[in-house]
Amino acid sequence: MLPTKAYAAQSETKPLEPFNIERREPSANDVLLEIKYCGVCHSDLHQARNEWKNSMYPMVPGHEIVGIVTKIGSDVKDIKIGDTVGIGCFVNSCRKCTNCKNGEEQYCANTAFTYNSTDNGVPTFGGYSTQITIDRNYLLKIPAGLPLDATAPLLCAGITTYKPLKTWGAGPGKKVAVVGLGGLGHMAVKIAKAMGAEVTVLSRGEQKKEAAKQLGADQYVATNVAKNIESLAEYFDLVVDTVSAEHDIDAILSTIKLGGVIVLVGVPPEGVKFNAHNIISKRRIFAGSMIGGIAETQEMLDFCAAHKVTADIELIDIKDVNDAYERMEHGNVKYRFVIDCATLN
Repeated sequence: MLPTKAYAAQSETKPLEPFNIERREPSANDVLLEIKYCGVCHSDLHQARNEWKNSMYPMVPGHEIVGIVTKIGSDVKDIKIGDTVGIGCFVNSCRKCTNCKNGEEQYCANTAFTYNSTDNGVPTFGGYSTQITIDRNYLLKIPAGLPLDATAPLLCAGITTYKPLKTWGAGPGKKVAVVGLGGLGHMAVKIAKAMGAEVTVLSRGEQKKEAAKQLGADQYVATNVAKNIESLAEYFDLVVDTVSAEHDIDAILSTIKLGGVIVLVGVPPEGVKFNAHNIISKRRIFAGSMIGGIAETQEMLDFCAAHKVTADIELIDIKDVNDAYERMEHGNVKYRFVIDCATLN
């Protein structure tokens, strides 16, 4: 076993603190990597504080991992020591079910998530640590030219928004709305623009208008003004809703065309409510989407490299992660915290 420094939550009421874990020695198909950077996702906060009521402790969060390969197993032929690689939200699956065979491993009933999960009966610990061992089949290659710190959030925020935009055909001639301009929302704007869509940001007030334009949005609409929403009646082909707090779904539904789609990627802890008539009356589709499979995540990384799309980040020391959680809860970050994992040493 490999002694490894990490930061962990010991309970839902305690701050994250230094914690020692052990990683397995690489087996024949495993890769060991030194973690360089790990993004801080809003789901890290949800799970560290047991807001989804499924948390296991001690918990080492982190599923937006970028690092350098330091050791490879004897059967690994396409990865070499020194390669730059990434790990996203899961590290194993059954590999036999229909979802796994279709490249949708994230929907496997036996997915082993990168943390707060088990892999063959062993608890998984995430990227707030100095190194990690992973099966080659769940490893991503980071394309050359991408800055490593700003690439880390692509492993969750990037694929979480790329997947629905691709699935529901964002591209030239399509009008796409992004609800919320946080860690997920800012990636949705960048990726939708790179796909060629017209992009509008929907947010509660005017305070993020200039930021949205700087990210490439064509329009910005403050949803706290009723006439603004009314002016968008049946306007959008696709709405990607990234908000993880209670908000007015019915108002957003009114902006969607006949047969258009709203896709939830944010997870409000209290759930969502809407009037069914607003779906039925215009044959609108209410959908959800969760990250992407390994092949599609690699596709997203290659797309982002080709279009020079990365996250806007604030790089932090690990000792500042608890302050980052508080700031993230209050929306005080543009737009993603990333931990410099060298500071664990």
